[in-house]
Amino acid sequence: MESRRESEKKKLKRSEILEKKKAIDQSIKAASAQTDQLASFPPFRCFNRNGLCVRLESGRGDKLSPCMKQCIQSLLKANMEGPYGSEWAAEEKVKRREMVAPEARYIFVHSNANEMTVDDAPSPSPLLGFVHYRFTVEQEITVLYLYEIQLDSSVQGKGLGKFLMHLIELIARKNHMGALVLTVQKANSLAMKFYMSKLRFVISSISPSRVNPLVGVENNYEILCKTFDPDAKAILELQHCHIMKIEWEDYLIL
Repeated sequence: MESRRESEKKKLKRSEILEKKKAIDQSIKAASAQTDQLASFPPFRCFNRNGLCVRLESGRGDKLSPCMKQCIQSLLKANMEGPYGSEWAAEEKVKRREMVAPEARYIFVHSNANEMTVDDAPSPSPLLGFVHYRFTVEQEITVLYLYEIQLDSSVQGKGLGKFLMHLIELIARKNHMGALVLTVQKANSLAMKFYMSKLRFVISSISPSRVNPLVGVENNYEILCKTFDPDAKAILELQHCHIMKIEWEDYLIL
């Protein structure tokens, strides 16, 4: 009798696990299937502040034109070659593969927000920035993973970065993701301060420095997260993350 009960418990457990996996897969599939995430947020199609007027549009990795691929590569190189130093050659190859993946989703930032063609369609314009993100799973939690947020130097410092991060958070919440996750280089103190102080991200439990502090210290990056529900918070955050955040801000001040 006891063995029969144990067998039934195991079957029930397996069933629960399969149902949970099915729900996660459906959530990711539904979020990724939407062709234009901006359609749910019309006010975010245009940014017109601080003397800067740009328009935003959605895209995906497997639909990039040759011209757009070149624009993305050029902006990545301009912004990231310096920070990566000698590691850039290898990192650039990785980023080229990542940018055209079918699961890659984009928000593009173009100039000439008000310039229209005779067909009332936006005319071609320079790429001034982009956000590369994906809907994926971390530790059985559905997340929006921010791969890149890159802005041309001419549009930095005008509030556009914070505007884009607000949009990305709205997209994550609207698609019922448990968290927003991103990777940032430890040496990039300005980015660390931006995410942790202004946007209230914390170092995630899946970051190398949390998984194994002795080994993680050798890695040059941290994984940050912003969770939206108790399950995600319990799994992707650690209680002492908030303490570490304060210590990091104190370090920046010093």
